[in-house]
Amino acid sequence: MTVGLVLSGGGARGIAHLGIIKALQEQGVQIDRIAGTSAGAVAGALLATGYSPDEILEIVVTTPFFRHVRPAFNRMGLLKLDRVEALYRTYLPEDRFEALKIPLHVVATDINAGECVVFEEGELVRPLVASCCLPGIFAPYQIGDRQYVDGAVLNNMPVEMLENKVDFIIGASCNPPNPNKSITSVKGVLERSLMLAIRSKTRERLTKCDLLVEPPDLCRYEVFDLRKAREIFRVGYEYTRTMEIDLFKLTTPSAP
Repeated sequence: MTVGLVLSGGGARGIAHLGIIKALQEQGVQIDRIAGTSAGAVAGALLATGYSPDEILEIVVTTPFFRHVRPAFNRMGLLKLDRVEALYRTYLPEDRFEALKIPLHVVATDINAGECVVFEEGELVRPLVASCCLPGIFAPYQIGDRQYVDGAVLNNMPVEMLENKVDFIIGASCNPPNPNKSITSVKGVLERSLMLAIRSKTRERLTKCDLLVEPPDLCRYEVFDLRKAREIFRVGYEYTRTMEIDLFKLTTPSAP
């Protein structure tokens, strides 16, 4: 049986994917194909390269990410991500999808065409940067003659990339709803509105997963909570361990 893993976007909350993957591996789950958006795409790329979840966590904890961004000096975003290319290449020196040990599909949004674009062959690093380009914060990222923003804008849970390619799909979502969180600012209104829009587009895709892992405690963390990386990792790991996943039982029909 082949298993596909879908990894949602979610900023720093995406670190939970690493804990989820570690728990899945400890329970004997082997991943044969990955699809990811934004933070999920980066986690997927590092995993597909051969890093363990713990090794990826250490990369996150020890890397000063914001030293690799710079002011955009234009009206399309506050920061530019072009220097992040060099950072990614430090850990992904073979800049090709074909060099990965696990097939990977990365989703980004063409902001001009208004369409979802899937990268799965050729160069790897620039599509990863494009997939993480959060609109409003980062200026659109250009590849060729197309401008890209975060894949989550149109598809934060790219389940369809794995349909008909694997036998069983596990979805890891790091954006559980939090209706009890108070909104006290314009920033809060914008963030909640964006999350509601993404959640609305994602709801149907979540139901297409044969198994969904969505730790509810992740709602306590913000998109840029990188300093809480170890906490977020632990939330993903501990929640998944409580699920006691047995793929054989999940895929074996119950006796009538």
